Amino acid sequence: MSQVFVALGANLGEPLAHIRAAQRALAELATPGSLHHSPLYQSQPMGPADQPPYINGVSMFDTSLEPHALLDALQAIEQSEGRVRKDERWGPRTLDLDILLYGNLVMDDPRLTLPHYGMKQREFVLYPLADLAPDLILPCGSALAQLLTHCPTNGLIPLLRKSKE
Repeated sequence: MSQVFVALGANLGEPLAHIRAAQRALAELATPGSLHHSPLYQSQPMGPADQPPYINGVSMFDTSLEPHALLDALQAIEQSEGRVRKDERWGPRTLDLDILLYGNLVMDDPRLTLPHYGMKQREFVLYPLADLAPDLILPCGSALAQLLTHCPTNGLIPLLRKSKE
């Protein structure tokens, strides 16, 4: 059993509905009683500026799935919400689910990098992550609280309170 943190993001269609559907689907991957969701935030897009703002959050849960099996399950959830994978980096999407942390595992292979390669610089990841685990120490030894001191909010807007499944 491993504790995992998964980032959720959406900015096409009905972003809040896509996020809520993903949160419900994550319950199927989680050990009963272990699923928690951060508050949701609105953030500015990282990529092209001519796209709508994102809705973002983080979910934390325990799972028995191995990392690649979890990745496959998350991609199936994305597809069920209409995600179409394109070559455009940081473009708009109906749903994006990224494994941020998988226990203390550190790995880098063609399909999966853990911890997530960009999480230390992204306000829309760090702030919701801190809502769930403010005292978190990443596998590389970085304290989440310290990372937050170097990460401006960049217009991040809190939307909804956190919840437990």
